[in-house]
Amino acid sequence: MKHRIPLALQVLIGVALGIALGAVLGKCELTETLGAIGTLSIKALRALAVPLVFFAILDAFTKTRIEAKKFGRLMLICLVNVTVAMVIGLTILNVFQPGKLWQGHLETLIAQTKAKAPELKKVEDPEAPGATLELLPNVSYYVPSSLVRPFVYNNLISVVLLALLTGAAIRRVRAEQEAHGERTIQTVESFIAACYQVLLVMLEWIVKTVPYAVFGTVAKVVGASGLGVFALLWVFLLVALSGLALHSLIYYPTIAWLWGKKSPKVYLGNGADAILTGLSTNSSLASVPITLKCLEKMGVSTASARLAACVGTNLNNDGITLYEAMAALFLAQALGNNLGLGAQFQIVLASIMAGAGIAGIPEAGLIVLPLVLSTAGLSAETIAVALPLLIPVDWIIARARSGVNVMSDMLVAILLDAGQKSTEPLEPNQLS
Repeated sequence: MKHRIPLALQVLIGVALGIALGAVLGKCELTETLGAIGTLSIKALRALAVPLVFFAILDAFTKTRIEAKKFGRLMLICLVNVTVAMVIGLTILNVFQPGKLWQGHLETLIAQTKAKAPELKKVEDPEAPGATLELLPNVSYYVPSSLVRPFVYNNLISVVLLALLTGAAIRRVRAEQEAHGERTIQTVESFIAACYQVLLVMLEWIVKTVPYAVFGTVAKVVGASGLGVFALLWVFLLVALSGLALHSLIYYPTIAWLWGKKSPKVYLGNGADAILTGLSTNSSLASVPITLKCLEKMGVSTASARLAACVGTNLNNDGITLYEAMAALFLAQALGNNLGLGAQFQIVLASIMAGAGIAGIPEAGLIVLPLVLSTAGLSAETIAVALPLLIPVDWIIARARSGVNVMSDMLVAILLDAGQKSTEPLEPNQLS
């Protein structure tokens, strides 16, 4: 269509209509059915995003030169971003101490919201260590026991490791063959490029259904939770969203402008499709294809875009990290626990581990929160009392976290590209 409605606007329309329908009908068979139908598109998007990451990394290895020092720059940028996120979160909680507004009112709030203890999702992979902050079990799980297991269970970190190992091996074989005048590796490279293009076409089709999926899923969650709960839990909702907004809408555009040479109009305008897809689908991983497309519109090189959005996507989860720390400190204040700097530092470390995607757990931001709270010295009984209060509004905060993670992917790509442009000619990204 000549005057096609932009995807970002389609998603916004879907969200608005979903909220309206859910608020009017509440929890009923229609909203539940719409939610189930909408989930199908989002599940398909997530399923195809993982192999897309694998082949995007391989395709980058075959067409571009990825320097080792660029990985170091990636780590440094991610460290700076998460440090700023922690400073923002801790400053808000320590200066304003909003959690104290809940002191003495927890039982009343639980009764009014009819909050129940959350049922944590079980990790499907039987080899996964479960929700844990211990380093060795998680690292051991990231090293796959078979080549297909990471794809079966969508373990993104393991998929990235396999892609890096495979890509490096292809580069080595190609160099050896060139030295001996052989060219058989070109068949493998052509196969990788073809698979990548096929995945892009499939994803393009699925992306067209996202606005309808958003409409159904939003109608379901609003119908189940209702809007009245915001009047009771507005303090926590305001605190969480303010921290995420300051980091994503102030820090990110400023750094992208000053150091990345991308104005807020370019960063936010050209990145709107990816940001709103992350917000609506509650998945930065599902947004990877659109993130790559938005980075292409910004003029970011293929190498930098894929390194940040594919290889480094689990390092760019500032949204989860910031939320974990703020939620832990908020509940500690609500329970009358005055945490010192040492305890707050432990929360920060635990939040960073959670942000990296503990053992590939879906919805890691909520599931590992009890572990983060335990690092603050809260007992299991205390956590069981306080945690259910976050559930009624977590659906909206979770989407904000995903949107922030998408914006982090784009910022890291922009800064990588600004720091060092590849000296080799890059083939244009085929996303369209």
